[in-house]
Amino acid sequence: MSESRLDETHDPAARSFVASANVTGADFPLQNLPLGVFRVGADLPRIGVAIGDQVLDLAAAIESGRLALPVQVASACSRSSLNALMSLGAAPRRALRRQLFALLRSDNPLGEDAPARETLLFPLSQVEMRLPAEIGDYSDFYASIDHATNVGSMFRPDSPLLPNYKWVPIGYHGRASSIVPSGTEIRRPSGQRKAPDAEAPTFGPSRQLDYELEVGAWISTGNALGEPISIEQAEDHLFGLSLLDDWSARDLQAWEYQPLGPFLGKSFATTVSPWVVTLEALEPFRVPAATRPESDPAPLPYLDSERNRTEGGFSIALEVHLQSQAMREQNLPPLQVSQSDFRSLYWTFPQMIAHHASNGCNLRPGDLLGSGTVSGPAPENRGCLLERTWRGKEQVELPSGEKRAFLEAGDEVTFTGRCEREGFVGIGFGGCCGVVAG
Repeated sequence: MSESRLDETHDPAARSFVASANVTGADFPLQNLPLGVFRVGADLPRIGVAIGDQVLDLAAAIESGRLALPVQVASACSRSSLNALMSLGAAPRRALRRQLFALLRSDNPLGEDAPARETLLFPLSQVEMRLPAEIGDYSDFYASIDHATNVGSMFRPDSPLLPNYKWVPIGYHGRASSIVPSGTEIRRPSGQRKAPDAEAPTFGPSRQLDYELEVGAWISTGNALGEPISIEQAEDHLFGLSLLDDWSARDLQAWEYQPLGPFLGKSFATTVSPWVVTLEALEPFRVPAATRPESDPAPLPYLDSERNRTEGGFSIALEVHLQSQAMREQNLPPLQVSQSDFRSLYWTFPQMIAHHASNGCNLRPGDLLGSGTVSGPAPENRGCLLERTWRGKEQVELPSGEKRAFLEAGDEVTFTGRCEREGFVGIGFGGCCGVVAG
């Protein structure tokens, strides 16, 4: 972690006049200030900032004169998506963060002005969260070596990892149109599936619906077509992170993925958490890229830099919770079925960005990159049911007495993410959840 990128917005002693932001373990303390898009009733969507259990209306704060921003930045903050703000790059984002920090501090006069607060702050429980940006393109990677090894072991026990895995960040181009905000109901997809002993495939609803615990990266400034992004410049093109669930129909995927990779088994739905935790909020939680065994090849020069080696990763504790319909009816809390840490990824987001653009592919503001399933070496670290139950052989037992190999109707899956480090205030991502409709 570079101390030069820390400033007053990371001060662990600072508090907000929003009391819920000061509670130990709160996702959205003053040191976080994630950005998202919300709507109140039938009003038009607008950009907001999460603080405790409230959301600050950014456009209203600008109109009231409580934020003094350059015209271009003020205009971007008054839109119905984050794309325009993303396109401005890091400097305006940092300046906005400093002003928001000052506005929401406990010593700001706004804290004593109840009528003004009522026009600027809304309870999160009373707003509808939207997608943070208009997503032009979505690419999903395969950056966890533990996930790749586990899945490979099921299908290729003698050679789990394909020869290219340790050389190149593997990814595929996903479907942007089916990305939905947290809380959206997930409809079970249909497609072709073929049992190993069947002579021909059949068409019907997936019987092996799964979640995938991922982190999503939002692109800020893009690059021109034909102009690569260097590993040294990669973070200049990164806006922030969200949680992401790349829902998967494993039976459809198993039949269709050869020879060109994922298609209908992935494109039916991807859920993203509504709040974007900015790169600035994540600064205290940087960690070195995961250490590679000496026997592994070093990254090629275009994927390697001193900064990426020393602070290219982020320490984010991730959890998956599952609650069935029967559990809700019995008032049983969700069961934690997985926990892992984002710091373990074999490939970092800077490496993914540099590789994605290395052929001249033009990334654009609001593009979304998925990390791929985040897993670890132990069974409790496995980030999807395919791994957690080892293709259904080791079913998860729920507190209700039910068992799960894959998801059933009424199952609700919730992801959480949290960053902690001694000497700093911890921050969270909010929930990323979806309920299986049928």
